[in-house]
Amino acid sequence: MPHWLGLDIGGANIKVADGFGYASTTAFSLWREPARLADALRAILASSPPADHLAVTMTGELADCYPTKAEGVVRILEALAVAADRRHTRIYRVDGLLVAPPVAQRTPELTASANWHALAKFACRYAGDGAALLVDIGSTTSDIIPLSGNTMGGGQVIAAGQSDTQRLMLGELVYTGVERSPLCAVLASAPYQGQQCPLAQEFFATTLDVYLTLGDLPSDPAGTRTADGRPATREATRDRLARSICADRSTFSEEDARAMAEAATRSQLAKIAVAAGQVIRRMPSPPRVVVISGQGEFLARRAIEKMRLEARVVSLTEELGPEVSACGPAHAVAVLCREAATK
Repeated sequence: MPHWLGLDIGGANIKVADGFGYASTTAFSLWREPARLADALRAILASSPPADHLAVTMTGELADCYPTKAEGVVRILEALAVAADRRHTRIYRVDGLLVAPPVAQRTPELTASANWHALAKFACRYAGDGAALLVDIGSTTSDIIPLSGNTMGGGQVIAAGQSDTQRLMLGELVYTGVERSPLCAVLASAPYQGQQCPLAQEFFATTLDVYLTLGDLPSDPAGTRTADGRPATREATRDRLARSICADRSTFSEEDARAMAEAATRSQLAKIAVAAGQVIRRMPSPPRVVVISGQGEFLARRAIEKMRLEARVVSLTEELGPEVSACGPAHAVAVLCREAATK
């Protein structure tokens, strides 16, 4: 039986999964070190379960180290070919096809940013026999994808957009997540000591600081992928939030930090709910099932509650585990390729 590994190659993270429960995320700043991508992929493959087949999707072509997305697709596939070491490889395209790398290189417009479609196609198995919705919230983006289920446990992705630009305009992609979104892009002003204070338009804090403060994400003293490069801890988070209004810890209390974080999550929830409403209005009927996934599942659940959707919620964390949910597209392409190979 072939052993598959799924890879989701992003601009900030590379995710890997075997489709059986193993999943892992590796931070890799592609925009800073594109020449190191092959080495990073090789190290990830070496530390993952053995596999003789690779299933791959990507979003990293959008990184600004590449002048065009088409060139990004080609460069990522070149790095992948080096790291794959002659393993049989299939690339997932946004039209749902699994193709050989040379075909993917010749069709970059279909290869670029296809990871959401792979996850949505996989999520159809949880859709039931009617209209459904996938809400996947990660560190950087949120995907809101309409699905149509059927009585055979399958279904289809009925998204109206294909490219990221189209999806942004249609509400199927919201460029906001639970870690990397700049706070000043989420929140224009914050409550501070009984008044509203505008935020500095500077990269002082991110949504990671919001959800560390609220306790939705765990502290990570070793994690330094923060706005100031200091640890992802509550103490350092308070300093980052304070700087967002040009203050510091001497005048910005824990209560001030919590008030700012609560305002930020309300704003983010509103953005996601508005986009979800836009998607749902185009669906033939309201969703009866909502599949939630990603590192920000907690935020997806709150968005559903805010919208008062009368739908059954299927959590990929509960179904498959938190690591797999956070690496949903990588898990999806591994499963889809394995299933396609056995048909």
